[in-house]
Amino acid sequence: MTLEELSQKAHALWRSWEEVSANLASPEDLESVRIKFLGRRGMLTQLFSALKELPASDRAEAGKILNVLKERIESALAEKRALIAAQARLAKLARERYDFSLPGKWRPLGKLHPLTQVRLEIEEIFLRLGFDVASGPEIETEYYNFEALNIGADHPARDEWDSFYLGEGTLLRTHTSPVQIRVMRTRRPPVRIICPGRCFRRDNPDATHSPVFHQVELLWVERGLTFAHLKWVIGEFVRAFFGPGYEMRFSADFFPFTEPSAQVHIRKKGTEKWLEIMGAGMVHPRVLEEVGYDPEEVTGFAFGLGIERMAMLRYGIEDIRIFWQNDVRFLQQF
Repeated sequence: MTLEELSQKAHALWRSWEEVSANLASPEDLESVRIKFLGRRGMLTQLFSALKELPASDRAEAGKILNVLKERIESALAEKRALIAAQARLAKLARERYDFSLPGKWRPLGKLHPLTQVRLEIEEIFLRLGFDVASGPEIETEYYNFEALNIGADHPARDEWDSFYLGEGTLLRTHTSPVQIRVMRTRRPPVRIICPGRCFRRDNPDATHSPVFHQVELLWVERGLTFAHLKWVIGEFVRAFFGPGYEMRFSADFFPFTEPSAQVHIRKKGTEKWLEIMGAGMVHPRVLEEVGYDPEEVTGFAFGLGIERMAMLRYGIEDIRIFWQNDVRFLQQF
């Protein structure tokens, strides 16, 4: 083979590429043609193999001709590949085109349960007042649930028909007050916490009772606290949660872990009916001593409220059991 013959074959090979590549429409066809021209046994590869048949003086020029041809085919191949990909994207967009004049599909959105919404709102109120959120185990020991809170062995709350005992001195906690004990045993005053959580008692389910319920308890221990501070904090909560137009009152009560103790009632101004919303009081000196605090140096107050109770008052719900029925018609209202 002479240099001129190789040059003619190279020119013919380019024309052949132009003819074949003009009708390519898919990546598979393009790959097949690439192998035909540039593969290990392709037509251009065969021309490169023929270089050894040329005189030594012509091989450099012939190699230059074939390399230029190879670059032209590879460049044209890349352009064709990009063109086919662009055409494929346009075809896909045409298939997936949306008609925005058609009516849309309604897709329901999930929501937080109303009890969760109320709990988060209560937490946010006290977080703004400088309190931290604390949590503890739902399975408690009798010590943390009763003894450390000055609830003696003869107290009715410790009877088996009032609490869920699990054996070996453990039970499902009946309130979130044990969290207060656990925190005070690991911190020195000042202590400002709220303790939201789930509680358990042997109550027969009815419109106002449930064996499973939720509480939020508050504890503030520091030097110089008085009942006036307790009243101020509760007043701030009532204004933030219920809004303007409410008034509150305190009535004497008894809790083993507070002294003095009180019930807190609210009513809307202009109405006659008072509604009880929480129990409160100054932390009993025995409770402070139990966690290693000196009641002569620090004082504290605590109160506890039911999240279900708050939600029922907020939304005018008269039956607590509806919170647990998972009725979508009810839950969609919140």
